[in-house]
Amino acid sequence: MKPLRKPPWIKVKLPAGETYSRVRSIIRKYRLHTVCDEALCPNISECWGSGTATIMLLGDICTRACKFCAVKTGNPRGYVDWDEPRRVAEAVRELNLDYVVLTSVTRDDLEDGGASVYAETVRLIKEKSPDTIVEVLIPDFNNDTNALKMVVKSGVDVVAHNIETVERLTPKVRDPRAGYWKSLRTLEIVKDLSDEIYTKSSIMLGLGERDDEVIKAMEDLRSVGVDILTIGQYLQPTRHHLPVVEYVTPEKFRWFKEIGERLGFLYVASAPLVRSSYKAGEYFIKHVLHKV
Repeated sequence: MKPLRKPPWIKVKLPAGETYSRVRSIIRKYRLHTVCDEALCPNISECWGSGTATIMLLGDICTRACKFCAVKTGNPRGYVDWDEPRRVAEAVRELNLDYVVLTSVTRDDLEDGGASVYAETVRLIKEKSPDTIVEVLIPDFNNDTNALKMVVKSGVDVVAHNIETVERLTPKVRDPRAGYWKSLRTLEIVKDLSDEIYTKSSIMLGLGERDDEVIKAMEDLRSVGVDILTIGQYLQPTRHHLPVVEYVTPEKFRWFKEIGERLGFLYVASAPLVRSSYKAGEYFIKHVLHKV
């Protein structure tokens, strides 16, 4: 099938600028991975140019193989870089970040899924940069309550986990070990463990979903107490990944934003180039903490 031509509203800036170069330099200095690089994010210039980066823990090899994601898949064979939390905390301090997002590959090869690494990283960031707000974008940890408790009790401010797509398309889009209801349960457990933590999720559009299915997914997220929602356009990272079925118009994204707000989300970021961690700090600080 011939790929769809990108519409004019899908425009990506080329990486450039002094702040972008500084972020890249510090990330390399501490030998860190970022989802910005690994997942070929279209917003790398804008986010790094404003001094924001989403740091990826636990290496760059994922044990799952979702059909939308550009991150490498394989078997890390239990390897963990136990010095990584310290280096992340040092990088966050050097970057002087108000807000940092930590994410990771999925590590089904580890007993706790890597939750202890998340927890230690958050703890060290809070120790070295106590005013920094920390968001984690976590895998499902196979709904292990003990693993999720480690993350929740670490001092984290926001816990995000993405459902990615509507229920019907989940088997087509995500690895068989993931699941629509499994993801909702992950978010529900986090809220059960602490109703003081903000939860967040994300949906990609353009994979063939219907409007009513998107609204149902939004309702399901609200039913488990999710506070913040991001909605963005799926972009095919390589020809080996799922093709784009539709480029959704900015008007439709605005329509979904209005519906999400009526459903009771504290904040909805909905636009073609929005990603789960896109301008996360700006959205959270302005619209949730400061209620601008």
